[in-house]
Amino acid sequence: MFHFFHTFQPNPILLSAGPITIYWYGLLIALGILLATLISVKIAKKYQIKPDQIFDLAFWLVIFGIIGARLYETLLFPSYYWGEPINVLKIWEGGLAIHGGIIAGIIVVYFFAKKYKHSFWKLAAIITPGLALAQALGRIGNYFNSELFGLPTSLPWGIPIDLMSRPIEYISAEYFHPTFLYEAIGSIIIFIVLWWFNQKKKNPLIITCIYLIAYSVLRFFLEFIRIDETPILFLRVPQIISLIIIIIATILIIKRKKIYAQEK
Repeated sequence: MFHFFHTFQPNPILLSAGPITIYWYGLLIALGILLATLISVKIAKKYQIKPDQIFDLAFWLVIFGIIGARLYETLLFPSYYWGEPINVLKIWEGGLAIHGGIIAGIIVVYFFAKKYKHSFWKLAAIITPGLALAQALGRIGNYFNSELFGLPTSLPWGIPIDLMSRPIEYISAEYFHPTFLYEAIGSIIIFIVLWWFNQKKKNPLIITCIYLIAYSVLRFFLEFIRIDETPILFLRVPQIISLIIIIIATILIIKRKKIYAQEK
């Protein structure tokens, strides 16, 4: 396995036939959405929520999740997107920031819960396992786009990056940390934990907050080895957002009894 990552040169295009081009990134994102929806439908049965309502929720989550993730990405790299506005539409080339998708998703779930008179926390607990799995597949898609790799490394699982994709300061380096793989593995572990908690019908608020905290901790530490252009003082924007999410989720867990009383 280590030899594979050390020698394989990924191609972003899976299939090209005439005017039709299928990208690995787009395919894996679509597969992630499908699996996340099916997983959410299965979990929803335990909460006695109808499948058609989950399909409706998934539709709006996909639409606004992609919009939110893309808008957030443009704020992180304004010089790239604002200089060439057409790049904003090229989502098949990558560039969906998960924090933007999470923020948009929270808003969608809130209004959906109000419309159908469901518990916000139950809906959130239902979708978070599938979301974690979809994130794992999305990170593998980043691999085929040769993006979101980390600092240079001599480890046997370091991935080769072609000259055109290397930052100028690391132009002489050949192998880099596969941070996409680290995050994918972490997201799969989070998925397994959340799935187990849902099967045991644990507190939905705690399930949701476990996702928020676990992913934020994972992302916070991975940022130290990722190559990013968004530093603020000693931290990067995703690290600051991750810390804010961890603090908010921890407060929610502490005050969960009061929150549930207000929801009722």
